[in-house]
Amino acid sequence: MSGAGSADERLERWRSLVEQAKVVVEQAQPILARGHLTRINGLVMEASGLKLPLGSTCRITPQGGAPVEAEVVGFAGEKLYLMPSDDVYGLSPGAAVQVVETPVAPLQVGRKAPRRRRMTDRAKKVPVGESLLGRVLDGVGRPLDGKGALAPEAQRSLQSRPYNPMHRAPIERVLDVGVRAINAMLAVGQGQRMGLFAGSGVGKSMLLGMMARYTSAEIIVVGLIGERGREVKEFIEQILGEEGLARSVVVAAPADTGPLMRLQGAAYATTLAEYFRDQGKQVLLIMDSLTRYAMAQREIALAIGEPPATRGYPPSVFARIPQLVERAGNGPAGGGSITAFYTVLVEGDDQQDPIADSARAILDGHIVLTRALGDAGHYPAIDIEQSISRAMVNLVDPSHLELIRRFKVLFSRYQRARDLITVGAYVAGSDPVLDEAVRLYPGMERFLQQNFNERAGFGESVASLRQLFEATEPRPPPA
Repeated sequence: MSGAGSADERLERWRSLVEQAKVVVEQAQPILARGHLTRINGLVMEASGLKLPLGSTCRITPQGGAPVEAEVVGFAGEKLYLMPSDDVYGLSPGAAVQVVETPVAPLQVGRKAPRRRRMTDRAKKVPVGESLLGRVLDGVGRPLDGKGALAPEAQRSLQSRPYNPMHRAPIERVLDVGVRAINAMLAVGQGQRMGLFAGSGVGKSMLLGMMARYTSAEIIVVGLIGERGREVKEFIEQILGEEGLARSVVVAAPADTGPLMRLQGAAYATTLAEYFRDQGKQVLLIMDSLTRYAMAQREIALAIGEPPATRGYPPSVFARIPQLVERAGNGPAGGGSITAFYTVLVEGDDQQDPIADSARAILDGHIVLTRALGDAGHYPAIDIEQSISRAMVNLVDPSHLELIRRFKVLFSRYQRARDLITVGAYVAGSDPVLDEAVRLYPGMERFLQQNFNERAGFGESVASLRQLFEATEPRPPPA
């Protein structure tokens, strides 16, 4: 019996030693390779002594200064090209460069870690969760609103793998955006990606604010990318309002931030939308603007030596845009969706701008705002003739489609004859279709306009369109 007792004691001591060793291993800090900074050329930094994959996050620590985070954006031989997220003032040659590892859960005894686990954990992780609703964050999830620290439910990588198109649910249900011209004439479906094309100062932000306040979507994610810093607070307080902010997460990466932060801001807004979609929510993603995102990628690509192709834009710009846009859309059948609106800044109101042309080919429709309508006090300044929703045919009934077709025919006919009508050269009765267009035009113009504080639901908008034609139908003379 004494021998058995001593064996049990030895076994218990071994178990105690194993448990102590497990605690030590779990608390141990990994030995990380270090490199050093060799060159700063404009926006790009060069480092040697490290071999890291693209997208890895590094921390550069100068002597006696605050560390600067950077991302690996390229390499050539033994050199790494890094793009900083913050200012690089104070960095000097030879500053230490160290990879930033994301903490992982402790391994269970007897289980082997995946081969690519450490490689994946070097990608930047950002906070996500419903506790972020009502908050304003920067491009990497740091609070900008002064409301205290975050308490996120989870963390996700900024980048995601392409979604299998065969797993996406089709676009079958209408999303009410609260804007009469869009609901009635350009019906948008849940999971659709739309472009908002306009020059500067035409009313893009006001229209986005109306959709954010009046949409039927459960969650709103707003990405303010590359816009003026002054407009961030104005958009949140004056356009979005308390009601809109309560169910929104705002990601702001204004123009004075570096190009990497602007890219990460757009990716972070999309990551948040993906998280809520995976929870089964109907999400409205608003990104202002896709053009600033493309410009940020152009700055990085040119800085690392990529040759320009179209109007100074390198080929990588036209590859990054669809990668970002395709992350939005429907999830599996019965799940959530991301309905996205991307603003596209049309420089000089040129609709053939390369970014606008590329976005138009990728998106599921486009809404064009024109300066002439804005200057005439027509808000929202939607050019209904140039705008289109490619998914609308599958969303509305045939009678609604016929009303839209009739509206566009009459509206277009009036616009072509506008000069003749204005100078009194048109003789009534010579063209029955134009006669009807002249009779209906005042009502059509009022129908397309809407006050910023007015909400027009989908059913109400379609009813107004029907009433527009019914109220002006010519009545037969009394017998």
